[in-house]
Amino acid sequence: MGLGKAVYEKELLRLQTELIKLQEWVRAEGARLVVVFEGRDAAGKGGTIKRVAEHLNPRVARIAALPKPTERERTQWYFQRYVEHLPAAGEIVLFDRSWYNRAGVEHVMGFCTPAEHQLFLRQCPVFERMLVEDGILLRKYWFSVSDAVQEERFRRRTQDPLRQWKLSPMDLESLTRWEAYSRAKDQMLVHTDTADSPWYVVESDDKRSARLNMIAHLLSSVPYEDVPLPSLDLPPRPPSTGYVRPPKDLQNAVPDYAAKLRNA
Repeated sequence: MGLGKAVYEKELLRLQTELIKLQEWVRAEGARLVVVFEGRDAAGKGGTIKRVAEHLNPRVARIAALPKPTERERTQWYFQRYVEHLPAAGEIVLFDRSWYNRAGVEHVMGFCTPAEHQLFLRQCPVFERMLVEDGILLRKYWFSVSDAVQEERFRRRTQDPLRQWKLSPMDLESLTRWEAYSRAKDQMLVHTDTADSPWYVVESDDKRSARLNMIAHLLSSVPYEDVPLPSLDLPPRPPSTGYVRPPKDLQNAVPDYAAKLRNA
């Protein structure tokens, strides 16, 4: 049985308030936090990222969702284009998919060679160890969804005009390659679930529970503290100096579309 909406929304708001405290601690301490979101298509990564970032300051926390590499990027060291998106002091980066594309979709769909895939599996733990040794707080979450729930979510997307954009031929292909993706994920975990940078698996058949579980775990894994915020007092409005606003008919006003709804 899924989590009730009222309970979910109340706890989500509490956790989002804690995320604000985490954000202020990251900024005050000059910390660098990287959160990697991976998992199957329709596993709920995007919705969770949206809830994590919803009330955060976009100057502190940003989402990195990289498109497919350019021809020039294809000739670079594989991790190179991800490095430039890593945080500076006082920043949080949420990777909506990440360098792990090579372990999943690129490997399964044949977008990289077997040799490139094996090289990734050898280099990735070294790359992540370098990030952690340099002081970056790295958290990696794998969103796990059952085949039946994934198929149902795909089906709903085909019928929902607000969500159809989320479906691509590549997503639909994942239905027929379920076992191939499972083997690729298992192999990825064997090589990259390390003491320096462990994976945390989020069961996401119930999206509400998955979001709360992931955010609560992230908060518990970072030793943030309350940072006192400066007290802000509104200054008194100064007396008028005689300014008069120009007539509204001199401006290009947006038509009052909402008036039709109010009068309906």
